[in-house]
Amino acid sequence: MKVVLRSDVEGVGHKGDIVDISDGFAQNRLIPQGLAFKATPGAEREAERMRKSRELKAVEERSVAEEMAARLSEKPLTISMNAGEGGKLFGSVTSSDIVSALESQAHVTLNRKDLQLSDNIKEIGTYEILARPHPDVEFPITIEVVADSE
Repeated sequence: MKVVLRSDVEGVGHKGDIVDISDGFAQNRLIPQGLAFKATPGAEREAERMRKSRELKAVEERSVAEEMAARLSEKPLTISMNAGEGGKLFGSVTSSDIVSALESQAHVTLNRKDLQLSDNIKEIGTYEILARPHPDVEFPITIEVVADSE
């Protein structure tokens, strides 16, 4: 059965794609959940509009991500944490802490799932983490973890 996807479906396709899938999958899951509708000649024209809209949105999201990458690569981000002797932190720096610091210091909103921490940050120092806000845009963010001065 040919259907037009109303939204992205993992393993099947993206919004506006016309896909050929089994009748059971279409009628038992995609159509009842509102994720797809049966492909007709009129629906195929609508699918073309959906694809164009998706492509324009993707170009806009990519340009926003590239602009974000340019701003964040300029200066390091500073996070202050409670630390003990020898520079050991009480706890660790999480992706949520990094996102909060990005919002307060760089005025950038980023999803914590877009950050890729290789290891837990448990000591004072300078670290470089990878941010991937768009599938085609990936950039490093430098983070300086300093001791909290209370």
